[in-house]
Amino acid sequence: MLDSTLKTQLAAYLEKVTQPIELVASLDDSEIARDMRSLLDDIVSLSDKITLKLSTDTSQRTPSFQIRRKNPQAEPVGIEFAGIPMGHEFTSLVLALLQTGGHPPKVDAAVIEQIKQLDGDCLFETYISLTCQNCPEVVQSLNLMAVLNPRVRSVVIDGALFQGEVAQREIMAVPSIFLNGKLFDQGRLSLEEILAKLDSGQEKRSAEKLDSKPVFDLLVVGGGPAGAAAAIYSARKGISTGVVADRFGGQVLDTMSIENFISVTETEGPKFAAALEQHVKTYDVDIMNLQRAEQLIPASAESAFNQIRLASGATLKAKTIVLATGARWREINVPGEREYRNHGVAYCPHCDGPLFKGKHVAVIGGGNSGVEAAIDLAGIVSHVTLLEFGAELRADEVLQRKLRSLANVTVHTSAQTSTINGDGKKVTSITFKDLLTGVANEVVLDGVFIQIGLVPNTEWLKGTLELSRHGEIIVDARGQTSVPGIFAAGDVTTVPFKQIVIAVGEGAKAALAAFDYLIRS
Repeated sequence: MLDSTLKTQLAAYLEKVTQPIELVASLDDSEIARDMRSLLDDIVSLSDKITLKLSTDTSQRTPSFQIRRKNPQAEPVGIEFAGIPMGHEFTSLVLALLQTGGHPPKVDAAVIEQIKQLDGDCLFETYISLTCQNCPEVVQSLNLMAVLNPRVRSVVIDGALFQGEVAQREIMAVPSIFLNGKLFDQGRLSLEEILAKLDSGQEKRSAEKLDSKPVFDLLVVGGGPAGAAAAIYSARKGISTGVVADRFGGQVLDTMSIENFISVTETEGPKFAAALEQHVKTYDVDIMNLQRAEQLIPASAESAFNQIRLASGATLKAKTIVLATGARWREINVPGEREYRNHGVAYCPHCDGPLFKGKHVAVIGGGNSGVEAAIDLAGIVSHVTLLEFGAELRADEVLQRKLRSLANVTVHTSAQTSTINGDGKKVTSITFKDLLTGVANEVVLDGVFIQIGLVPNTEWLKGTLELSRHGEIIVDARGQTSVPGIFAAGDVTTVPFKQIVIAVGEGAKAALAAFDYLIRS
């Protein structure tokens, strides 16, 4: 199952296992089960602390395997993989083996204690796809909770393998997390976010702690590439620096492949975001994650400092601020879009595409992201209908040539999406108007992937500083906004070309400009 290179790498990791582990497998005579057995045999051959046992328990999903501590005196661990955890989930498997085998997790002591204090029995069932870059963080967080708290069980289910369950539970987006049989959440979640949903008193405790923070010299709002660069350049100047972010990593977390960040030939969004955070943490920066900014209050005669009011009720104070709140997927704002989100309406073809295997889907948007999505989906689904509002596609010619070569793709230009239709549970069709003839057309299908660009996260800033007609923060060449001492950087601003490498440079520039403002004022 594993090639020689992967075996060598895995063997080096498994040397860190200090406590005996037992893999308990429920197998049948299917090809998938044979591949799973091959994987488990490879793992067992690489460590004398890991053994394999075949289960006769017919209540288990098949094929599947559990990871258990073999020492009867040790606290039980409830981790199960229903599917073969390769692709993006191979790291999840390795971490589960290491942590079950006694290797300490790289998590703050306070978070570990919070996990151990969770009360009540929790059975988490997480439906994933092996091509989803957002799933591993959820899987690894829940697996860690199962390692640290014997009342938590984590079952990871490959949706492509257990399609009957996917249909029964009407799952149309991954990751989909069920807690004790009921839908808990969908989409990317960090360990801290999961704990916040389980621990209702955490938000109040966090708000009280944030309110007591001292005044920052520079406060960065946003944890994407621009925010991370601003924080690093600020901290290197030796001034007190804080980062407050809704989710550290921002839009990069939802990016599948990055191939144009200079000096990095190729990487994935989540890996890049993790590297950003790790780099920021090498400096004396106060990172306040999972905090949504709701109001900017500039310095005035009544208050000498700028303030950021958070959704939790807490208020942070700073002498200067860099706004780097980025952007999010743009919605088409037609009937049915929000009603059927995660029930046939999706925004990430890499994550959710495998759930539509053999089905008919639409892609809305004829730019690079839309055409790339159509090309990727064409290899999975039975048919792709691409709708573009303009008279012609806007994607690069090389992408258009590839698209035209695919037999299972239909392209409609001058097509205005009117409604996304459903049966109350899931998407069933899409209606669009031909702008040349005025004729309305309905296409029966199972899913709609919306790829029409981004919208800046500035609703909370309206009336406070100057925005463009597109909602972007207007900045000058130094990143200065219309309010003295308030700077901005990245996709949230009027700077053209929304690219990671540009956002990083703009973040650095804004921090340097803020420092210059501090020493001169």
